[in-house]
Amino acid sequence: MTTVLDFRDLTVDFRQDGRIIHAVKGVSFSVAKGETVALVGESGSGKSVTALSSVALLGGNAEVAGSVTYLGREMIGASEDVLRDVRGNDISFIFQEPMTSLNPLHTIERQLGESIALHQGLSGAAARARVVELLDKVGIRDAANRLQDYPHQLSGGQRQRVMIAMALANGPELLIADEPTTALDVTIQAQILDLLAELKEREGLSLLFISHDLGIVRRIADRVCVMQGGEIVEQGPVAEIFANPQHPYTKKLLAAEPKGRPDPVAEGAEEIVRTEDLRVWFPIKRGLMRRTVGHVKAVNAATISVRAGETLGIVGESGSGKTTLALGIMRLIESTGPIVYLGKDISGWRPRELRKLRRDMQIVFQDPYGSLSPRMTCEQIIAEGLTVHGVEKGRNRREMVAEIMAEVGLDPAMMERYPHEFSGGQRQRIAIARAMILRPKVVVLDEPTSALDMTVQVQIVELLRDLQRRYGLAYLFISHDLRVVRALAHKVIVMKAGDVVESGAGEAVFEAPKTEYTRELMAAAFGHALASASA
Repeated sequence: MTTVLDFRDLTVDFRQDGRIIHAVKGVSFSVAKGETVALVGESGSGKSVTALSSVALLGGNAEVAGSVTYLGREMIGASEDVLRDVRGNDISFIFQEPMTSLNPLHTIERQLGESIALHQGLSGAAARARVVELLDKVGIRDAANRLQDYPHQLSGGQRQRVMIAMALANGPELLIADEPTTALDVTIQAQILDLLAELKEREGLSLLFISHDLGIVRRIADRVCVMQGGEIVEQGPVAEIFANPQHPYTKKLLAAEPKGRPDPVAEGAEEIVRTEDLRVWFPIKRGLMRRTVGHVKAVNAATISVRAGETLGIVGESGSGKTTLALGIMRLIESTGPIVYLGKDISGWRPRELRKLRRDMQIVFQDPYGSLSPRMTCEQIIAEGLTVHGVEKGRNRREMVAEIMAEVGLDPAMMERYPHEFSGGQRQRIAIARAMILRPKVVVLDEPTSALDMTVQVQIVELLRDLQRRYGLAYLFISHDLRVVRALAHKVIVMKAGDVVESGAGEAVFEAPKTEYTRELMAAAFGHALASASA
């Protein structure tokens, strides 16, 4: 079988602030014609650095040694002309977040057309026809009428399809897909994986697939290389590695899935928050007088109830209204319908009246790096709420910060550090500590694990369970990761286009979904072996 890409004893070091960081250490593996090889491992293991080194896409501070050959041609030390010929033409990349890879100021036609003009010399009608052909190939419906759309006018799944179309534009031999489905809903994720498998078969492509999600790897890859600390610790056929892992790190990764079920809610537990037909509609205003001509119906008639020590899982695809519902409950956006908090309807309360409730209602966001100020120390971030709401009598601020840091598994000695000095999991613990230091009664958790490695996800799920057990917290847990929801939620509501299409006890919804939409979500997340997933 022809070897398309071959790594031999690849070593990559970075020089930074007078230090040498050893990112990749003696990595060797190959990708054969028509084969899918997966690189798996946690953040910082060297997966992306290995892939980028294949066509010299690393920064100027990188020192690369060893050998990387493409169809027998050496890429390390190759001339810029050789590299430019291989990049895009022979080896194409698909990156994790299409919104950061696509230019927000250019139409889809222009962005695809640039690549076609550069590598194929096509322009005008010929280039437009090729763009439409590519968009059709990756499943963009009515492609001819979407050419003038900008990236923000497309859904997440459509943007990723455009990225795949760009990667296919010049008929590459090899696709390198770097976490291409991490930011997508489970149903869209399944569609993209099916599309990649179909294109690989139809176009005769080889695929280097980078992921931290072993469930995806099991589904798409022929062989797998497990990376830890810049080294490949184990590699082999997927079926063999998954059935009989040899290295302790591989075993740890395979075991890293949120397990168990939430603790039962105490009998007679107090109802913390309840809504009745909550509605969030955003007005559409047009004309000189800005008259309301319609509404975006973000949430329609949502009725929920959460007790002390209980978790309500809110699931659905992007745009279904999950976060909007939570923000409406917290009175952070306008809504209609009763919102009953500890027996009092707060839907009509003014901002001054609501301020005293803010201590009891906290939120933890999806991206801990985006929600933490890079200019503040860990101590300042965690103590932010105390500045607004005051410190408990007889306590000092630093003492309270140290206590909550220890509770969420952080060393209080690190409180003078800044966010960039922490790992992703540690940053999420800081975000949780910031919410928990005020001893709230209800916490909104908005995709708090989706940006994290699988092993770190398990740690955060255990931490959230422990805090709920200790303080009787009510959680509104928003996620498209149904495995995490299953491990945490007592009750689940399923949202689609603003409507609650299904609700009930967590296990009942997971074991016997009633609507076709819920069944589609479950099939995308767990495959068809739903019963075995509950084991």
